[in-house]
Amino acid sequence: MFTEQIKGLEGTNEEPSDKRQVLERLGGRVAQGGGRPERRGQLPAGSKRLRWLYCIVGIGFHLQVLPDGRIGGLHADTGDSLLELSPVERGVVSIFGVASRFFVAMSSKGKLYGSPFFTNECKFKEILLPNNYNASESHTYPGMLIALSKNGRTKKGNRVSPTMKVTHFLPRL
Repeated sequence: MFTEQIKGLEGTNEEPSDKRQVLERLGGRVAQGGGRPERRGQLPAGSKRLRWLYCIVGIGFHLQVLPDGRIGGLHADTGDSLLELSPVERGVVSIFGVASRFFVAMSSKGKLYGSPFFTNECKFKEILLPNNYNASESHTYPGMLIALSKNGRTKKGNRVSPTMKVTHFLPRL
């Protein structure tokens, strides 16, 4: 399914040999080491990153945004799990499902959902953890984090803490 999406986008029948080609075919930019930010840890304005967000909980899941707006986890890295991380302000990002065209959002009750439009509920603060994983906390509702259960389902953001492995995500190329 994922390779079919790429073939449809590119118009060729050849399969991509690695994830770098996948990102390039989907319109993503791959970091080449040039154009450094002005300050350490600060992204240039408008830089977007295409990533798979991998959570090590259970058998390991990639955060995915389905075409109907549901959020979940899947073991394989598919087109539905390819996400675009865009800076909104310093330390705050939006997470956008490339295939589904939905933003990841969190309600006031901590439930994750897909939003067709960008709202304040789509803003997440990126937290770099001591184990080099990232946690994403709702910017609008502090203390609520993105989390996946050991079965790949979303967990309510108000029932987890940054010390729990269900909130630890590794951005993958």
